[in-house]
Amino acid sequence: MSEDKLAGYKVYRNSVQQSGGHTLCMAQTDQGDRLLALGGNLGFEGEAFQHEGRPCLLAELSHHNAKRLRALLPFTAPRPGLSGTCSIGVGDRLGLATPGHLRAFRRHPGVFPVLAQQSIRELNLTGRTYEQVLDSASWAVFREGWTEGWGADGDHLKKYEEIQYALDCGFSMITLDCSEHIRNQAVNMTEAELEAAYTQDTELESLYADKTFALEGGDSLHFDRAELARCQLIYGEAINFMKEVHERFIRGRAVDFEISIDETSTPTTPAQHFFVANELTRAGVRFQSMAPRFCGEFQKGIDYIGNLDQFDAEMKQHAAIAQHFGYKVSVHSGSDKFSVFPSVGKNTHGVFHLKTAGTSWLEAVRLVAMKDPALYRRVHAFALSSYEAASDYYHVNGRPEQLPDITQMADQDLPALMDRDDARQVLHITYGLILTAKKADGGSLLRDELYRFWEQYNEEYAQLLDRHIGRHLDLLLAGKQMK
Repeated sequence: MSEDKLAGYKVYRNSVQQSGGHTLCMAQTDQGDRLLALGGNLGFEGEAFQHEGRPCLLAELSHHNAKRLRALLPFTAPRPGLSGTCSIGVGDRLGLATPGHLRAFRRHPGVFPVLAQQSIRELNLTGRTYEQVLDSASWAVFREGWTEGWGADGDHLKKYEEIQYALDCGFSMITLDCSEHIRNQAVNMTEAELEAAYTQDTELESLYADKTFALEGGDSLHFDRAELARCQLIYGEAINFMKEVHERFIRGRAVDFEISIDETSTPTTPAQHFFVANELTRAGVRFQSMAPRFCGEFQKGIDYIGNLDQFDAEMKQHAAIAQHFGYKVSVHSGSDKFSVFPSVGKNTHGVFHLKTAGTSWLEAVRLVAMKDPALYRRVHAFALSSYEAASDYYHVNGRPEQLPDITQMADQDLPALMDRDDARQVLHITYGLILTAKKADGGSLLRDELYRFWEQYNEEYAQLLDRHIGRHLDLLLAGKQMK
């Protein structure tokens, strides 16, 4: 923030921009941040006034004004950016995290940030819309003067109307969740069961049966008839879904397309990954990234659970498959998976996509514990009472019964709870219930008070995110240098 002033208002120095002889910036007022336009309104809606004989406008950070801002200053609009580089998605469930996220990205030039990343489930749990998600990112990009480009991801979309909604709002990336079309029951079928369930396909058999495919780095993948049958039974319907979505929504559009096959109960083998990628490529489907289901567990808000040597060996193959076909491996639920970040960076040579979201919410909760212990105690108690209901939405192993009784804890010890896996998972998955809970009179139970708190401590929140997301980037990009 700067102490500089324009038209009597204190402005954010990095936000000052010129457009058609006009000066645009974001200013602080007693009513919160506002858009300040010197020289006329340029199509914005707001309060007109004169300054030194010059027409000016003070405008709210509304949806109408955000759309106009994106038209006048293209860097405030999202764009595709996944191809050929490292990219990180940093979901912002509160609409407050982007300034802190951008600080971390400024220290890692060349990494493409996907700043607006949200699923329909997250919208429902937080009571937000895609318009609000996109607008909050645009205003933050404007405030921080980030001109390097950024993306907006309609994450884990399953339905045609969801995809259309995200595209209509101007999102630059679609992540297609294919989980409802993947048939996991074929994973454990015997050869006899596979043979009975598989419909003979001479074209597929000529392409795969008894064939070996060489990968970069010396590895190879072999398909026998049973492996082919298993791949087709598990993924055949999903591949048709991917093709249909590509034809209806992606072909001919300037939009990044990610294929998600990670929301399943069993890991994606390298052979299965290859089969899906090859079938999409044969069909002319253009996509920038694919998220397989890796071995081990990628639970929310905590480090990787599993065998690191196995993960490294399989990541090498997954990365080689992606390189073979010309797209990127995508790592979902990537928040706080610090132990596998070096493997991801090393095996992909730094060309990957990774998604985080809930970890930025947890840093917001950490800040509450640091600055307002009484408010944190209320949030913590509500999270404990809501954990069982929230478990319907997420796969986690959090054990609330293992947490200490916070009524017996000193205030200064509360922030350390955010370093315990059980507390992280309890608070991670209850975010929606915390933000939407109502009092008996219909008013907000916690949300309004929390937002007032976060707005008061916005600088401290940015500092926490800079450090925490920066740690993710440091480890991921350090892995890139490993040989």
